[in-house]
Amino acid sequence: QVQLVESGGGLVQAGESLRLSCKASTSASLTAYMAWYRQAPGKEREFVAAIYVNGDTKYADSVKGRFTISRDNPMRTAYLQMNSLKPEDTAVYSCNTAYYGRTIWGQGTQVTVSA
Repeated sequence: QVQLVESGGGLVQAGESLRLSCKASTSASLTAYMAWYRQAPGKEREFVAAIYVNGDTKYADSVKGRFTISRDNPMRTAYLQMNSLKPEDTAVYSCNTAYYGRTIWGQGTQVTVSA
């Protein structure tokens, strides 16, 4: 069973940047996608960005132009570069992937953006 471990969260001021990492505990390449989601207090979890094994990417409208998702090759680690952070980006950021038909989630990393 593969595990995902996120890192890179923290407390920053509005306008600053953070880079999150999500590492899978496997020596083999993941074969589908790696994605980032976030959940703010009192809100539903929402999609942020995804990157597919062919390199295609997808973003939520709220982060387009500010966040960039990337991955290493073979795909075992995904990164989320977050620029121009806003207080409304404050949330727990979690990554997920599909592994042999199962959806795997990491524990999450807290991102707090102060005004």
